[in-house]
Amino acid sequence: MPEQADMQPSGEASAFTAGCLLLLVLVADVADVAAGLLVAIVLVARGWNRMGAGSARTAADAPPPDWAPVLGFGALALALGVTAVVLLRIGHRVIGAAQLTLYVFLVVHTLRSWP
Repeated sequence: MPEQADMQPSGEASAFTAGCLLLLVLVADVADVAAGLLVAIVLVARGWNRMGAGSARTAADAPPPDWAPVLGFGALALALGVTAVVLLRIGHRVIGAAQLTLYVFLVVHTLRSWP
């Protein structure tokens, strides 16, 4: 009786696993786009709020640091990084490299928006 460790996975099982992983990555990418839109909406709303409240402030009042861009773009960068690693691990090098490039640009943007 052969051991289960000696048996190679069939082509159908590996194709099914790759298909499930690609579906998860697709769902994660759609979630990235939705989260990106949410971050953009929050940042625009916060900007409008600051424009309206700016007339009542004096020169001595310094606004508190705004951590919303750092947290929003940092969360997006984390999601893109995880997606890129999963794509590279399952063998989709071109798409994974593109995601990794976007991840690097988003990390740089996040660090530049640090208060």
